[in-house]
Amino acid sequence: MHKTELTDLLRFLNASPSCYHAAANIASALEKAGFTRLWESRPWDVAPGEGYYVLRGDASLIAFRVPRDIVSGFRIAAAHSDSPTFKIRESGEVPSAGNCLRLSVEPYGGMIQRSWMDRPLSVAGRVMVRAEGRIVSRLVDVDQDLLVMPSVAIHMDREVNKGTALKANVDLLPLFAEGREPGEFRRLIARTAGVAEGDLLATDLYLYPRAPAVLTGLNREFLAGPRLDDLLCAFGCLQGFLAAEESGSLPVLAVFHNEEVGSGTRQGADSTFLTDVLERFCDRLGYLGESCRIAAAESFLVSADNAHAVHPAHPEYADGQEAPVLNGGIVVKYSAAQRYTTDALSDALFREICGDARVPVQRYSNRADLPGGATLGNISAAHLSVHSIDIGLPQLAMHAAYEVAGARDYQYLVRAMTAYYSRRIRFGPMGVEL
Repeated sequence: MHKTELTDLLRFLNASPSCYHAAANIASALEKAGFTRLWESRPWDVAPGEGYYVLRGDASLIAFRVPRDIVSGFRIAAAHSDSPTFKIRESGEVPSAGNCLRLSVEPYGGMIQRSWMDRPLSVAGRVMVRAEGRIVSRLVDVDQDLLVMPSVAIHMDREVNKGTALKANVDLLPLFAEGREPGEFRRLIARTAGVAEGDLLATDLYLYPRAPAVLTGLNREFLAGPRLDDLLCAFGCLQGFLAAEESGSLPVLAVFHNEEVGSGTRQGADSTFLTDVLERFCDRLGYLGESCRIAAAESFLVSADNAHAVHPAHPEYADGQEAPVLNGGIVVKYSAAQRYTTDALSDALFREICGDARVPVQRYSNRADLPGGATLGNISAAHLSVHSIDIGLPQLAMHAAYEVAGARDYQYLVRAMTAYYSRRIRFGPMGVEL
């Protein structure tokens, strides 16, 4: 593993405490690479050889580079910026027993709730503020050890190690301050945002663990940290997108928000965001009607969202024949019920690309009696009917506050996505030409 690759990855993970920060950091990397931001509310002017990106909802981003010579359709990779966490309600503070002040929060996505307890937490996200007669969005990160969710002592709950159920509205409200003076949290957020309290209009704020992402293991072969699902794939796809050579196809990087809650938002994969961007691109370059549909038919989507590695303590949860391991390579995911979009064609094509790039590939299927969740692939394909495959990096403790993955697998993803974006692929009546 190249040290620089891991250093850049850790820096990104630790600088992205919320989905909004993740999208902003990806946008910053694109701008450093010469990409120009486009605004959906303004006309677009795109030119061959140039790169562009679009933000929607401050947490979803689509980037593309216009090839000088367009030979075939779109080469798309999609990941997501959000992770399971707790959203802070606008009401903010909750006076509690023992002269304590807690924050009112609501679970966002399906997480391992107990993993959030008894560890330092803080707050990050975006706020809407009044500035010079406008409503503007501003990133916020209260960069300090601010909160904690204290457990009930074992002396008071002797059954705690047998799996005591937690109540989100009782056990999972983080301790914020001593005393009952109202308004302190809102004043803190206003100060952090650099505005007067009266100019703080509304918030999208979330909790995040303060423990940073680190390399661990005897030979630093593991990566441990928060939000590995799915920022590992988002950043790995970004690096491959930026490193790729021109292939004659239109390379597209999509990073969606709200995957953890079903994607059914204006900035989620179940929105028109991707089709809106691609249709506007086709319109600007004169690819109208049938030409745009031909481009879609010649396109390919890699849906990148992490996969379950076989657990060292509980191998019984994995399928005995298709159970990926940490640092064993990229995982191709399969589902007979099409929870994952992989089929024989997309599998064969992607494996050829990985084989040429010397990237190992593993297979994953859920145990037949343990159905998995849906991913970005089948949601996106419902709006844009293209060939698609679901992949991911193997990890442990998915949806915990602190997750574990293999360090080498990240390198494999960057190498595979660089090859994917660089490869000229033609879909025709006689098969797929590589």
